[in-house]
Amino acid sequence: MSRRARRNHTPAFKAKVALAAIRGQNTVAELAQHFDVHPNQITQWKAQLQEGAAGVFGSGVGTGANPPVDVKSLHAKIGELTLENDFLEVALGKAGLLSARR
Repeated sequence: MSRRARRNHTPAFKAKVALAAIRGQNTVAELAQHFDVHPNQITQWKAQLQEGAAGVFGSGVGTGANPPVDVKSLHAKIGELTLENDFLEVALGKAGLLSARR
């Protein structure tokens, strides 16, 4: 017996199947046969859609966005690294280990 190759479904396909399951016009078994996926997978996608649906209508203020950046700490880190590089350049130059400046 040969094994079936693992399939990766697109998010659009998952949403389509989950929405069909939520509509309830067909049973999960019928949907599984129609979309050629396992009934348990349809149930999982349906649950994920129902859990994440509230996020669509949630507040638009940074729900999935990157956290705010602290510019002062980044500038401090840049200064610290620049100072360290300058020190190492001078120290290696004196020791004769720094051959050429980049």
